[in-house]
Amino acid sequence: MAAFFDWFNGDLGLDPVLKAAIAHFWLVTIHPFDDGNGRIARAIADMVLAQSEGSQQRFYSMSAQIRLERRDYYAILERTQKGDLEITEWLQWFLTCLDRAFDGAEQILANVFRKARFWEMIAGETISERQRKVINRLLEGFDGKLTSSKWAVLTKTSPDTALRDINDLVARAILVKDESGGRSTSYSLAETNRV
Repeated sequence: MAAFFDWFNGDLGLDPVLKAAIAHFWLVTIHPFDDGNGRIARAIADMVLAQSEGSQQRFYSMSAQIRLERRDYYAILERTQKGDLEITEWLQWFLTCLDRAFDGAEQILANVFRKARFWEMIAGETISERQRKVINRLLEGFDGKLTSSKWAVLTKTSPDTALRDINDLVARAILVKDESGGRSTSYSLAETNRV
């Protein structure tokens, strides 16, 4: 660990992204603690990446991305640790994982902006708490089709109250009735017309 700290705190002129990858790898490989080595290694990688940007705000998390790709992460670590200490494959995996973290952050930010634009567009409208709850679920990517019965379950109301809430939003062009009708009538946000 003393050698690791000397290397980590030294001025090597190394690209900070590569430093984050190497520090992560070596801390996990040295494995100085009984538990938590992976969490500490991810925290160190995130810290080095944050320092390299010189910004107080970051919209991605390498640690979160590694947790999403846990199986591949453990596989690349094992292959690299059991080899001849050539870490090029690890560095390539780390860099592509970082790229996926950027992509994920872009998607999250795009969704946040889309939601903000939607709420901005209907700012003058009176929306009940039940309606707000379901609209937020739709904005977050509702699974399946929204029907009056699903609305009733989500809001813990009667089917009649659910239908009144829905009809109110349809009348104000906040929701639209999907093309398939009948007993399976479903509804979607009319955001494409509004945002």
